[in-house]
Amino acid sequence: MNNKIAIIGLGYVGLPLAVEFAKKYKVIGFDINQSRVDALNEGHDATLEVSDDNLNAVLGQGDVGLELSTNSESISDCNIYIVTVPTPVDINNRPILIPLIKSSETIGKLLKKGDIVIYESTVYPGVTEDICVPVLEGKSGLKFNVDFFCGYSPERINPGDKQHTVANILKVTSGSTPDIGQKVNNLYASIITAGTHLAPTIKVAEAAKVIENAQRDINIAFVNELAKIFNKLNIDTHAVLEAAGTKWNFLKFKPGLVGGHCIGVDPFYLAQKAQEVGYHPEIILAGRRVNDSMGEYVATEVLKLMVTNDITIKKAKVLMLGITFKENCPDIRNTKAIDVYNALTDFNMSIDVYDPWADSKEVKEEYQIQTIKELRTEYDAIVHVVAHDIFSDLDLSSLKAQNSVIYDVKGTLDINNINKRL
Repeated sequence: MNNKIAIIGLGYVGLPLAVEFAKKYKVIGFDINQSRVDALNEGHDATLEVSDDNLNAVLGQGDVGLELSTNSESISDCNIYIVTVPTPVDINNRPILIPLIKSSETIGKLLKKGDIVIYESTVYPGVTEDICVPVLEGKSGLKFNVDFFCGYSPERINPGDKQHTVANILKVTSGSTPDIGQKVNNLYASIITAGTHLAPTIKVAEAAKVIENAQRDINIAFVNELAKIFNKLNIDTHAVLEAAGTKWNFLKFKPGLVGGHCIGVDPFYLAQKAQEVGYHPEIILAGRRVNDSMGEYVATEVLKLMVTNDITIKKAKVLMLGITFKENCPDIRNTKAIDVYNALTDFNMSIDVYDPWADSKEVKEEYQIQTIKELRTEYDAIVHVVAHDIFSDLDLSSLKAQNSVIYDVKGTLDINNINKRL
């Protein structure tokens, strides 16, 4: 059987996957965002995950290649449906499954006998079979594992990383039956040069994904707590980590702000499921509390530094370098840089946010912040929040006012040119 693949959701995960599959298969990319689809059809990916050359190389009609649409009818004759929509949390850190359910409804109306629906969105164990499958059955009138089948292959996209791209990251796969598991595995193995790992069940694959980021979250929380301790002891945390890192099995994590759509979100999915079955996950939630506190902690440290240097706090001019959730990436979703900004503005400071990577319109819409296009001078404090490569070339001394201070959140600036770092 010839595979015709539909990719549902053309964001950071879906588009790179669609482009990779389109090199060997006919792929229809579907998204409800018309402006996003229009921009992609013109050959440009605003997320910068796919280069214009790579995108244009696969765009077009034919036996293989990529077509993009906002019309669900365009994916009606596909036999493989891959769902790559976001799975965020609400203001109370509870999982939001609406995009996943809506996508399942769209697919359910189109399902035919023999079709396979594969989910890539990060979820807690059981979402695919307990929540998505009933939606598919209800909308299609077909029976699961008789008329249609499912798979789960968690995304492992690392935004901004041009080395670990889709094909270069080992892929976990799974299927709702052993036979379907093998089919799903073979499908991904045809494009993933790094290899695949076939998990025994969908729930195992779901659990594997959600603990990947929970593990990183907990480890970063540990070094963030160390940073708070060593700061009180007047010990440089990065120097400690460098020394400890000489041991062969030391895990090299660094302190910082933990945001984005994965590490800062996924642990809540696992915590939610654990609580549903009667277990309170103490370590997971403790790690989240530590990491969610770091924005305010950084702002307080900057404030202390300014007071020490006899800088008047009220109406002080502060430059924040970076607003995205990580370096060399335009993604502002769930950025914890906003926590630093909000905490500083609570002290009636005047904050300029400079980030050439971020889309100023998106920042304005999401956070009501007008980023600056050009750097000014005479700042009372400079806070290096995001370690974009372009910031390493800035002459920060030329931006400082008298008695000005520089605080380095990321620990990547020359220690001789700063006043303090996390």
